[in-house]
Amino acid sequence: MKASQRTGPIVASIAIQLCLGIAYIWSVFQTGIANSIFNGDNAAASLTFSLLLATLTVGSVIGGKLAAKFSTRTIVIIGGVILSAGFFLASFATANVPWLLWVGYGVMGGTGMGFTYSTTIACAQKWFPEKKGFVTGLIVAALGFGGVVFTPIIESLIQTFGGPEVGEPNTFIVLSGIFLVVCTVGALFLKNPPQTESQDASSVSVQDDSLSPGQVLKDPRFYIITLSLMLACMGGLMMIGFAKPIAVAKGLGETATIGVLVISMCNSLGRLCWGMISDKLGRKRTIIVLLIGSAVLSVLVSGANGYVIYVLIGLIGFFYGGFLSNFPSLTADLFGAKHMATNYGMVLLGFGLGAVASSYIAGYYKNVAAQDITLMSPAFFIAAGCACVGILLMLLLKKKEAKQ
Repeated sequence: MKASQRTGPIVASIAIQLCLGIAYIWSVFQTGIANSIFNGDNAAASLTFSLLLATLTVGSVIGGKLAAKFSTRTIVIIGGVILSAGFFLASFATANVPWLLWVGYGVMGGTGMGFTYSTTIACAQKWFPEKKGFVTGLIVAALGFGGVVFTPIIESLIQTFGGPEVGEPNTFIVLSGIFLVVCTVGALFLKNPPQTESQDASSVSVQDDSLSPGQVLKDPRFYIITLSLMLACMGGLMMIGFAKPIAVAKGLGETATIGVLVISMCNSLGRLCWGMISDKLGRKRTIIVLLIGSAVLSVLVSGANGYVIYVLIGLIGFFYGGFLSNFPSLTADLFGAKHMATNYGMVLLGFGLGAVASSYIAGYYKNVAAQDITLMSPAFFIAAGCACVGILLMLLLKKKEAKQ
């Protein structure tokens, strides 16, 4: 197989995931949207981001099934159109029709992301089956790095269109156009690797080991890793959604955007680094290490002052990124590669539930905290407790029983 054949789909997947990272930096919009549309209600505003993450899981399941029936290319294009249309719709949201934001940015945005997210990961893994951890980490790292690239661009766009509480709608329109172009052009380079006769002969056992979505739903390991993913991501999701408001409340208003950049960059770096580490250490051990680190860091948030908060924000993002590169690889290890897009889409249901729960908890305590950010501490203590339960669940996870 020529190197160019393998490079095209990988580069296209990276470009698409980089673009998807725009939707992930909700923290940039959080305060302006909360004040202009929801009368200062942080929980109601952050529900938008929760809906995006929750429907991403549903979109991943549907997109995975459709990609198996049609093609990755077709589904990614459709996903890009849905995502683009969702952000365009969100641009019309006002205090009188706030539901347009929830439906557009949240539901449609998440569905479109889901169509493209797991399908591009599954496609990349098929081109490099011997390096699932590294390739998965590389692809999803691009999504995290999208926050680094686009945060200053979005900040500039908001200022250009009138500043916070005014410039968000027109910014959504610009992002809508970016999604449409990148997803459509990138999809043209996506395809599965060719199946040769030698591959047919040598991969029979692997195909036999691959479990269908129906079989996966009967496997106790599915519920263990789905619940573990839900609990693992709580602390990271809380910090992603509230990095900027937390920095402002800590007295770092002039440099608060650094918090968004730091967590985006470390999130991206963590996806790549922990993906490579898991190829050597193993997925289960790596995830346990990540859970321990996340629990400790979440406890430390409330006591951090000054620029130390940026260090904690970065470390939480670094560990959180590891979950997003290891759980796709763990899913492929346990259930096989054949139905990976759909199976991981089902595992992501745990991520969606965690997104809704973490957003509500963090939003509630942020409202309670007002300007005294120490009152938000219970949210991160809850996240630490969830990580500890996740450790216990991962210790119960059995190794793959099927023969390689």
